[in-house]
Amino acid sequence: MIKQYLDFDIALSKALKYANSTYFTEIVNIEDSLERVISSDIVCVKNLPSFNNSAMDGFAIKANDAAKTLKVKKVIFAGDNVEACLSKNECYKIMTGAKVPSDVDTIIPIEDVISFENDEVTINEKVKKGSCLRVKGEEKAADEILFKKGEEITSSKIAVLASQGITKIKVYKKLSIAVVSTGNELKEPWEFANEDEIYNCNSYALISLLNEKGFDATYTGVVPDSLEDSITFVKNLASYDVVITTGGISMGDADFVGRAFLENGLETIFHGVNIKPGRPIMMGKMKNTFVMCLPGNPLTAMVNMHLFAIPVLNKIQGCKDIYHDITLAVNKQKFNTKQGRVNVVLGSCDKGEFKVTRNNKYGSGMITVLDESNCIVVTNPERFETKEDEMVRVIKFNCSYLNEQTNIFN
Repeated sequence: MIKQYLDFDIALSKALKYANSTYFTEIVNIEDSLERVISSDIVCVKNLPSFNNSAMDGFAIKANDAAKTLKVKKVIFAGDNVEACLSKNECYKIMTGAKVPSDVDTIIPIEDVISFENDEVTINEKVKKGSCLRVKGEEKAADEILFKKGEEITSSKIAVLASQGITKIKVYKKLSIAVVSTGNELKEPWEFANEDEIYNCNSYALISLLNEKGFDATYTGVVPDSLEDSITFVKNLASYDVVITTGGISMGDADFVGRAFLENGLETIFHGVNIKPGRPIMMGKMKNTFVMCLPGNPLTAMVNMHLFAIPVLNKIQGCKDIYHDITLAVNKQKFNTKQGRVNVVLGSCDKGEFKVTRNNKYGSGMITVLDESNCIVVTNPERFETKEDEMVRVIKFNCSYLNEQTNIFN
């Protein structure tokens, strides 16, 4: 019987559908909130800015006093609170950030006046009313929503929170993620490996990638190639929110990981996707634990982490941004792909140009090609050739994510 592999876009859609967002929350200090996901809307506490203030060092005037020579009544510094007190043909000299009295409506920068000496300033004829005046609440008004549930905290958001006097926020609790490798031939990097054994690089690569994307993960070790031992090992993973494995899920006689998960009640979402590389990928749910079983080859595992795992993890973490952001680039070197399945092509994208890695001729077990690349292109199953100077859709390894789906196929 020939195994039927699921279409790539259907597989990703199904994985996202079954990935339920966490509902556990906690309160953290804003200095500890970077890359955390907001679990409820955050409301503006006070108007931003909280009072009319000057955007420049200059002169605070009435706009209808353009083309006049005005006497400086007072000098206003940041922190001063000056009541309206101007008489005819008078103005204020004012510093950046200082509160603007109610009897003026425009700020003229010092460098834009005709002359200033002996406390008298001559204003140009052309004056735009409201120029350089920051109006109370113009950025955000009190009680407006600052940030919505599902947004990820960035340094710029922390700046806004601090400006509001908000020091603690409610965020989703970080996912507990277990990373597992399989295979008796694996040795840890600190162990001796003979010519018949290989070092375990997958787990370290995946954990590093997860850290780059704002997730924490625990390496829980290598599962021996024994069905009985695999079943016991998998049973002990049920306390994690997510389990990510590499290897042990193809059609080989000694690939026990998939069977071990099934013995522990795994409900399979899909097993096998019509994609190169990465066809044997499997995803499912084991009660409250989401399971991602990736192929064992390093290149394949990392590519599938970018395409499948990170979007799914974003959703489970409660983030609203779960779809790949796409960069358009000009392809600078013709390359071929195999028709009948989605092809994932490694390359480099710089200054709006895409160049395929090693002419798209490399094996799924290779490691160094990942370091030579900074992005991937996903081809349509019907395509067999991508020509020079053709526009391609690129997913960068360090891409952000969107809350709306876009077409990723070339």
